[in-house]
Amino acid sequence: MRLIVARCEVRYSGRLTAVLPQALRLLMIKADGSFMVHADSGGFKPSNWMTAPTVIEEERDRIVVRKRAGATEDRLEIDIAEVISDVTHDMGEAAALEKDGVERDLQEALAAAPQFCGEGFRLVRREWPTDIGPVDLMCRDVQDRWIAVEIKRVATIDAVEQLTRYLERIRLDPAMTSCRGILAAQSIKPQARVLAEARGLVCVEVDLAVLRGEREPDLTLFAA
Repeated sequence: MRLIVARCEVRYSGRLTAVLPQALRLLMIKADGSFMVHADSGGFKPSNWMTAPTVIEEERDRIVVRKRAGATEDRLEIDIAEVISDVTHDMGEAAALEKDGVERDLQEALAAAPQFCGEGFRLVRREWPTDIGPVDLMCRDVQDRWIAVEIKRVATIDAVEQLTRYLERIRLDPAMTSCRGILAAQSIKPQARVLAEARGLVCVEVDLAVLRGEREPDLTLFAA
């Protein structure tokens, strides 16, 4: 977690517009991309905030936080006049927002057998880092193309949005502009599947018991 105490002005634009005049404020940046602006008044509630996933762009005297909200974009622009303190704390794994047990188990199993996500897939790295959070698996296919795999127990529209954001950041690398996305889950909501396919993402349903070799996959009968 990064904590910045700075004299700054904050401008929000999106569904409405708002300005916090220049004053001494606490800027809190969490590892998952959540961003909060606190004043020394108003109790526990931040003066402004943006929930993950976000895109955070930082210049010498300016921080811009962006988040896609449907057809519009929410945007926080922080112009910094003076930095009093800028510290980063490692909160440790126990304090981090973690996947639930099933998602962690799915990630481990698919990392060991990425071919369940696609024929000929090979694992490059687990927890591939981006500036808005890590992608669960980064793989390559038989043609050596990049594939980002996001894993959920139940995949919803939020999961599709999350993977879309990751791909936006990954594709900024000239060597990975054609990176594809796969959403792997034990169960995929129909609305999530429709949105994923509309965005060119592949949906894969996986069974943890099959991945672990605890039972055989269901047989699929093909008509002649």
